[in-house]
Formats: sequence, C-alpha cells, structure tokens
Amino acid sequence: MKLDLTMRGPTLAEAGDWARSAEELGAAGLFTTETNHDPFFPLVRMATKARRVELGTGIALAFPRSPMHLAYAAWDLQALSGGRFVLGLGSQVRAHVIRRFSAAYDHPARRMREIVLALRAIWRAWEEESELRFEGEFFRHTLMPPAFRPGRLAHPAPKVFVAAVQERMTEVAGEVADGILLHPLMTDRYLRETILPALDRGLARAGRSRGDVEVSLALFAVSSEAEREDVRRRIAFYASTPAYRGVLETHGWGEVGERLHELSRTDGWDRMPAAVTDEVLEAVAVCGDDGAAAAEVAWARYGDIVDRVNIHPGERLDLEERADVVAAFAALGARV
Repeated sequence: MKLDLTMRGPTLAEAGDWARSAEELGAAGLFTTETNHDPFFPLVRMATKARRVELGTGIALAFPRSPMHLAYAAWDLQALSGGRFVLGLGSQVRAHVIRRFSAAYDHPARRMREIVLALRAIWRAWEEESELRFEGEFFRHTLMPPAFRPGRLAHPAPKVFVAAVQERMTEVAGEVADGILLHPLMTDRYLRETILPALDRGLARAGRSRGDVEVSLALFAVSSEAEREDVRRRIAFYASTPAYRGVLETHGWGEVGERLHELSRTDGWDRMPAAVTDEVLEAVAVCGDDGAAAAEVAWARYGDIVDRVNIHPGERLDLEERADVVAAFAALGARV
C-alpha cells in the first residue's frame, strides 16, 4: 500500500520546494486539489523539483472542461514529469458544476465515461499520428490537423483515475479508468459492501481484472485532539451533502446526514460538528495516539483491499507534523 500526500497550504511559488520536501520524506505520490486554486499549475513547478514521485490531480473537475482541454494539459505534464503524471478526474456535485462553473451536469456517470474514452481517442491519434474521430453522446472530436498535434511522448499516455462515491461512477472507473479515487468520507464496511462489488461489475463489463485498476483511498488520519476536532468538522461538512448519504446509511446513520443537511441549509455551520459522534468519526477516520498508531489502524483496516492511501489535509498539510505517519507507512510496507 503506497502512501500519497495532497498539497494544501503552500502557494504556487512554494509548490516546487514543498514537493521536493515531501519526496525526501518518503511519499510515493503527490496530488493537488481543485478547491480554491487551479490544480494543474502547481504540478508544473512540482515536476521540476520532485524527480521520483508520481504527480497528479486529486481531483481536477472534468465537466467544466472539454476532453481536449484535459488532453493537452495531461500530455504536457506527462512529458514534463518524465512519465509520472496521473490525471485524476472528479464530477463534483450538481450545484457547484451548474451554479459555480456554469457547466452541464446531466448523466454524470455516462458523461465521465465518455470523457475518459475521448481522452484515450485523442491521445491515440497524437501517438499514432492518425485521424481523430470520436463521436459520442456528449462530445465530438473530429478535427486534428498536424499543426495542432503536440508530438509523441517518450512515455506511455498518462494514467486516468476517476473519483467515485456511489456505485454507478465506481462501475465507470472499473470499466475505463486506470484507478479509482475514493473520498475520505468512507468506511471499510461501505468500501467492502458497496464500492468493491460495483468496481467488480465495471471490470467484468470491460473484461478487465482487479489488477488493472489501482484503488486509492483519501484518508482522515487523527493522532491528536486538535486533529480529532478538525476532522469532526470536516466530516460534518461532507456528510451534509446528500451525495455522501449512502456511506452513513450503511451504518444506520441516515438521520445524522439529514440533520447535517438541514443545518447546512439554515446556516447552522457552527452546530454541525456536534452532530458527528465519536462512533461516526472513528469509523470514517483512522485514529491513534500518534502517527505510527494511526498508520497501524489504516493497514489493519484497508491493507488487503486498497493499493494506496492519501492523507487528506484540511486547509493545510504540514509535512513535519505528518513525518511520523509517512515513516510508519514505509516501515509497515517493508514488512509486507
């Protein structure tokens, strides 16, 4: 099980040095988010400073961009990084796509599947210097003159990971993606009972095997009281969104989601963390007295079903504070 880190906190100017420090710490992959900044720009600086780790978006929003925009950005980052780039795509939720980005959100699973297929077609046309002819339900790409081709890569085309919370998008990841990115609002029971069977259905549909898809789980790791309360707040925020209700309902906690949703609609943000009980928190997060103990919990809970975990930060990720977790994962991995 690989350990990845997500960059939150450093500015664009600091991204390269942060990546080099994270690589020296022992992380296997470094990812950026699309929250209050563009996810692609920091990776340009990170690719020039970190020389070994994988670099990726975790996630870039797929629907506000055309497959062609995504194809060019990923191709350039794959070239710059020497073949280490992972294009992680996510759908976000309907309100943000429609109201914040003014983009289409209809049929999200079918749309995401087609975006991945369109990317493959575009990259194949570039690599083979062949005609581009992709005609789908949502996208048509039928023009690619020689002057607009970026040239062949010295490496394979970028890997594409798809973020999923519910079954249909998970099936899409199993069918067409190289990996699946799982949200930190996750439990091992929901993962085993809902996500993995859906992934298997997608794999079977495409005649693929489990080894064809990397399972990457974003993870809340708690090793102090301050982290515990920060994670409680973040669970409350995510669990207020109906899209994540299935995780709660698996454990009989549907009323928690309903309560949080109502508070979010009535400006009750300061009261929301109190609705997240310790039982909920400890099922979602991995908790220990220190980073090494939290890592042990993660290995015990997910080591047999997850290929990589990504320590999910809040507003910032302090590498010094996470050094013990990274070291513990490295030691546990050496034992396997």
